[in-house]
Amino acid sequence: MLLHKKVVFITDSDQISGKAIINRLTQGGAHFILNSRSGGTAITSELEQVQEAGSQAIVVNIDLCKSADVADMLQFAEQQLGAVDVLIHNNKEVYQSSIEFGDEEVFTKSLAINAKSAFICTQQVGKQMMEKQTGKIIYVSSIHAEKPTGSAFTFSVSKGAVKMLAKEASLVLGRNGVSVNTIELGPLDGDHEVFESTLSTLYNDYEYKIPNAVLGSADDLAELVMFLSSDEARYINGSDIRLDGGFLLHYMNFKMKRP
Repeated sequence: MLLHKKVVFITDSDQISGKAIINRLTQGGAHFILNSRSGGTAITSELEQVQEAGSQAIVVNIDLCKSADVADMLQFAEQQLGAVDVLIHNNKEVYQSSIEFGDEEVFTKSLAINAKSAFICTQQVGKQMMEKQTGKIIYVSSIHAEKPTGSAFTFSVSKGAVKMLAKEASLVLGRNGVSVNTIELGPLDGDHEVFESTLSTLYNDYEYKIPNAVLGSADDLAELVMFLSSDEARYINGSDIRLDGGFLLHYMNFKMKRP
């Protein structure tokens, strides 16, 4: 198994993407630290699968923007499972917002949940990884780190910040055997509602703007996370891997593969 007895810290396990990652990495033999806003109630079936596989999971519900809380949690988890081998930053909070009428509180909140938490977790987990001289950090980011949403600019700004955080971390932590990469995730089912906009037509007929007209899934994401978490990806560091089926390459609507 590619992740046999590796300790994986997932920052938001309650999302569909988090659940898919848990299921896939459980097959790889991983142990888990799972930050769950629901306190584990939203991932009951996933926790059962972890247990059935003979792996272990510690479920926590902490503020990832507080260094002391993250540090205390990691110290406790290290006593129970060991130091973190893989950090998967999976936070995704999208708030409707615009430059003209954007609320300052929403801007600050979005940056905290999506970006500041990435910095705090990277800093604290990075200390463990540098001591071991090995580790993997994966940011589940978005294509909107590069392309505006037209509906939620604070999300784009926060993911753009994570993109550069990853570059800085890959240089510094890379000197200590730690690989740091981002996955720029493209549209999944339901994203046309998440990024609904009166300004942008980006998500109009979005499923047909993927060249093969087939949307990706959380399982596709989990498969890539599995690879990047493994030793097979040892030479990948500081990369932005776009997982969007070619969505951002599309710009001519009349070329869409519509039924």
